[in-house]
Amino acid sequence: MFIGHYGIALAAKRIDKDISLGTLFFATQFADILFFVLTLVKIERMSFAPGITKVSPLDFTHYPYSHSLAASFFWAGLFFVVFRIALLNSDSNKNRIALAIGATVLSHFLLDAIVHRADLPLLGGDSYKSGLGLWNYVFASSLIELLIFLSGLWMYLKSTKGATFAGKYGMIIFSTFVTVIWIASLLTPTPSDLNIIGFVIFGLVFQLIVIGIVSWLDRKRV
Repeated sequence: MFIGHYGIALAAKRIDKDISLGTLFFATQFADILFFVLTLVKIERMSFAPGITKVSPLDFTHYPYSHSLAASFFWAGLFFVVFRIALLNSDSNKNRIALAIGATVLSHFLLDAIVHRADLPLLGGDSYKSGLGLWNYVFASSLIELLIFLSGLWMYLKSTKGATFAGKYGMIIFSTFVTVIWIASLLTPTPSDLNIIGFVIFGLVFQLIVIGIVSWLDRKRV
């Protein structure tokens, strides 16, 4: 998934006003960010295989540390502990915020399991894998992802309020922008000779830029 993960982060903001939307976006995309980093250092691997699914040409050949179910629970638990400790001297609801962030980390695997073919490891190795394969059905997978994203956006906009132009319209403009990028990625054929390292670097930089933008936009709303 792509914008579907963003929808979860937007919805999770409603749990507590003190959670930074940038933190939630980082949490929901942590698995992908980690995957990009581990791919660059050749610990995890992917390749392009046009036609492997009707939506995505990506063949995730080895990514147990970032995308397995066991790793997802580990990272979610680590996020919970880190933020629970970081909020010790805060007046906020420590357990609720830490739990929301940890659950957002875990949500990445759950959403990916809906659309991926059976390539998501359950344990640390590559023996047992899962995935419902909805990426083989373009309309169904796209509709579900769009509904998740729009639902999260609606919940975020209903639970926050902007006073300035950026606060009122910034998130809508941003959401339109990433939706256009997502649609373009669905409609544009992926070149079979696309450079893996270049793709990974672009993906990493794009996610970090998105986190920075939503962090700034979130501060414009109350």
